[in-house]
Amino acid sequence: MMKIGFIGLGNMGKPMAMNLLKAQCDLTINDVNQSIMEELSAMGAKTAATPAELARKVDIVITMLPNGNIVEQVVNGPQGILAAAQPGLCILDMSSVAPGFTRKMADLAAKKQVDYMDAPVSGGVKGADAGTLTIMAGGASEVVAKCRPILEILGGKIYEVGAVGAGDAVKMINNLLLAVNMAATAEAFTLGAKIGLDPKVMFDVISTSSGNSYALEAKMQNFVFKGAFEPGFMIDLQYKDLELAVQTGKESKVPLMIANVVQQLYGQAQAAGLGKEDISAIIKPLENLTGIQVRM
Repeated sequence: MMKIGFIGLGNMGKPMAMNLLKAQCDLTINDVNQSIMEELSAMGAKTAATPAELARKVDIVITMLPNGNIVEQVVNGPQGILAAAQPGLCILDMSSVAPGFTRKMADLAAKKQVDYMDAPVSGGVKGADAGTLTIMAGGASEVVAKCRPILEILGGKIYEVGAVGAGDAVKMINNLLLAVNMAATAEAFTLGAKIGLDPKVMFDVISTSSGNSYALEAKMQNFVFKGAFEPGFMIDLQYKDLELAVQTGKESKVPLMIANVVQQLYGQAQAAGLGKEDISAIIKPLENLTGIQVRM
């Protein structure tokens, strides 16, 4: 049986690791949160005190971490994966980071004869719980094939999208569109409510018309209309993903005028103390300004 390591047991990583345990995988875990480590240990997971210790025990290491700085520390720090990695180990990074960063990590891994692939996900906490995530895999075909049985436990749709870094590139573009759609939907529904339209009427019409989107169907219906903003996908993470797109645009000399403006809207929500809430909470500053709430 393939031995799997999992580093990063946050809102997404914890249910993903639990699904691997439910599938009776040989799983070793590492995280800064000791209480979560203990919880999963009680379910059958083995534990490791550091990423390096974990790397000595497994064939594949999955990382699911908040940002590139943490990924770099976990992969290449003094007690990181590469400090103890043996040739043939595979690192499967499922974090959302910049494509160029992933290629840099892959180059470092190659010097240790360690395989590296990126496989960011879409589907949020709900998809992580259900094992129905959409997974965007970037890497050599033989590495993707080696990891595919694991990906099939975690996801419902797996797309092999290109070389190392391509998964992160596709995820970056997807999250750029999500951010823009969510901001536009929040603004449109606030305007509609302010001029007297019933949010349910707007939803019923728009959801079957050309203005429909995932942001409308999932975020408005399940979060905004209920006044429930537990993530989901946090504003802090959406802001970070927009920063990846903005920086990649600068490097590629592609002007991203809409993305830059939308990033400032998420920054406004952060300044209002909403960073840990779902991205749908971007509507709250608008509601405060206009004196209305968009609820059913």
